[in-house]
Amino acid sequence: MSLKHVLLIAVVAGLLAPSAGLVAQDRQTLTARLEWVPITTRDRDNVSGKGSATGTLAGTRLTIAGRFEGLPAPATVARLHQGVAKGARGDAFADLTITRAVEGEISGSVELTPQQVEAFREERLFVQVYTDRGVEDGSTLRGWFLR
Repeated sequence: MSLKHVLLIAVVAGLLAPSAGLVAQDRQTLTARLEWVPITTRDRDNVSGKGSATGTLAGTRLTIAGRFEGLPAPATVARLHQGVAKGARGDAFADLTITRAVEGEISGSVELTPQQVEAFREERLFVQVYTDRGVEDGSTLRGWFLR
């Protein structure tokens, strides 16, 4: 191989290396601790359990994996929500896969909009688990994706 070819390969490798680093930096993982939703005395018997989930963002794809246990009734659905601020509630925008039992797993993969990607990075996305015995809307556990 000539010196010219070696130099060309070195230059191309040097140009590609920074973009490979950007791809690796674009991957971000946050963790959610699933805890009881706020309750009143009236709802005390309808809310119990705990869990955790991780959200891994790669580009615009968010992959969620988690576990839960100790629910007051079998889970009915899990949803991904976007809060209006960190720690604040907001609307659901995606259903996740959940074990329909008092303990089990949560999973899902969602293609996010640019605004939802920014919300994830700003810790404004959260998972909410619902049961037949949760508070008014059936919600039982909730957790924001945090660093």
